Amino acid sequence: AAMAGRTVIQWDKDDLEALGLLKVDVLALGMLTALRRGLNFIGKEMQDIPREDPAVYAMIQQADTVGVFQIESRAQMSMLPRLKPENFYDLVIEVAIVRPGPIQGGMVHPYLRRRQGLEPVDFPAGLHAALERTLGVPLFQEQVMQIAMLAAGFSAGESDDLRRSMAAWKRKGGVHKFYDRLVGGMTERGYTREFAEGIFKQIEGFGEYGFPESHAASFALLVYVSSWLKRHEPACFLAALLNSQPLGFYSASQLVQDAKGHGVEVRAADVMASDWDCTLEGGAVRLGLRLMTGLAQATALRIVQARAAAPFTSTEDLALRAELD
Repeated sequence: AAMAGRTVIQWDKDDLEALGLLKVDVLALGMLTALRRGLNFIGKEMQDIPREDPAVYAMIQQADTVGVFQIESRAQMSMLPRLKPENFYDLVIEVAIVRPGPIQGGMVHPYLRRRQGLEPVDFPAGLHAALERTLGVPLFQEQVMQIAMLAAGFSAGESDDLRRSMAAWKRKGGVHKFYDRLVGGMTERGYTREFAEGIFKQIEGFGEYGFPESHAASFALLVYVSSWLKRHEPACFLAALLNSQPLGFYSASQLVQDAKGHGVEVRAADVMASDWDCTLEGGAVRLGLRLMTGLAQATALRIVQARAAAPFTSTEDLALRAELD
């Protein structure tokens, strides 16, 4: 708020909505920074990355995903060998399925069983359009809205109110006011009460944080591009991640060890060779002075500038010319 022309309004998002003010969520995704840096190393942009690369999916299926966006957590890594993503839409599902909503709504195991051919894929009458893409199991907010309209006779406006109640996951209980309307509407249209109750239970699960499909698709794109970089340009990927810390689940040391395990040569930070950021030396990664604990950026830049004028001849020469304390 100290920036010129910037005002901070400390109001609750629901109060803003009541007043009719527009609210836009701006996600500060560090992975966007890392991807930009990684792609800059190889002179590419996101649209240049080849699509549906089998080698990338093979890596993902093995849960070899340290440093990759979204699918690097322990929970995601345990899901990857079971779900075995083999195309982009599988990544959309992978992003969305390891969430409190689908888990508490009891959607994960039925989806996996159907995907693995252990139980038949069936669609309740009239819901084929809503559920076909997820093997008959609702995983996304948009599908819940479709089901409410197709099976319970909700209008578009009512289904959007239902979505809002699901989105209000911090204020538990918002979905319950739709119980009679939803279950009653479905039983009136010939669905069994058991099925209607099951759908409502799944919607309650979404009240614990379900994912919109559009959001999951956007995230899946970043999953794929970061996976492609890790698979085909591991040195660039490591340098980009290290230059974008703090980021993700892993420390710089863990990222370095993982990259070494994939054959990347990592060279130590060195006042005779390192810049502030990590750089590439041929196919090797030269660690940057940014990774040195307690070394201020201004000090590191003085080292780099002094070295550019002439190589250091001794520690005393380094200390004097770089004005080290």
